[in-house]
Amino acid sequence: MPVKTFRPLTPSTRYLTIASFAEITKTRPEKALIVIKKKSGGRNCYGRVTSRGIGGGHKQKIRVVDFKRNKRGMEATVIAIEYDPIRTARLALLQYKDGEKTYILAPAGLAVGTKLSSGPTAAPEVGNSLPLTAIPVGMPIHNLELTPGKGAQMVRSAGGSATLMSRDNGYAQIRLPSGEIRLVNETCYATIGQVGNAEHENVMLGKAGRSRHRGIRPMSRAVAKNPVDHPMGGGAGKTSGGGHPVTPWGVITKGFKTRNKRKYSNRFIIVRSNGRPMKNK
Repeated sequence: MPVKTFRPLTPSTRYLTIASFAEITKTRPEKALIVIKKKSGGRNCYGRVTSRGIGGGHKQKIRVVDFKRNKRGMEATVIAIEYDPIRTARLALLQYKDGEKTYILAPAGLAVGTKLSSGPTAAPEVGNSLPLTAIPVGMPIHNLELTPGKGAQMVRSAGGSATLMSRDNGYAQIRLPSGEIRLVNETCYATIGQVGNAEHENVMLGKAGRSRHRGIRPMSRAVAKNPVDHPMGGGAGKTSGGGHPVTPWGVITKGFKTRNKRKYSNRFIIVRSNGRPMKNK
């Protein structure tokens, strides 16, 4: 999917790029598969701001996506490719032989009219959902489960794909898009292919208004604040006091490891995303 560029007739169109939406075949979602999304403004149940920089934005409706693909052995037909405002990937609308309609993430190359299926007997073709035991080694996959039967949790953003490297002792070695190599139960399901809309990374907002449409509010730089408002505030000029960058509450923001060293899932990580072997298993 290419992106559109514009002649720089105004400052906002100089760097602005948008998706072409050429693959979209249906502009309105299925009414039975949408849920109203309520906006929180970054506030919790007590009305206190817990996530800064959130507010406003265009109204959105949540598309209910089927991440489990439970209708094993039943063939479905792709009847539309749709846009989803709350995720980077496109959605494919499936209709099963019994008449039920569901949404799935649209993999690259999926076209309207394609027949899809799920289950251990499904063919290892783009868009089909299979357990890792039935997927040939070396194939690109997405929509990967972490816990059998829980539904896909990993590799769901636009252009993402993991690789099935090997299988041994009931576990499959998966290379994730981050470079991390992880063990996953071989009974977990995954979908064949790469997530579509890979050109999403080339889209540039180009102006502040497009961030506001997405519900992202501006935030002041820490060094521009007063000392009473931020640990890095105050001082003459653009100095930050010579200290390490921190949050307004004093937590280090660069290089500070936030992952628990005794986390249970550490034992399943073979190689971290930085290429180093995982310790403290």
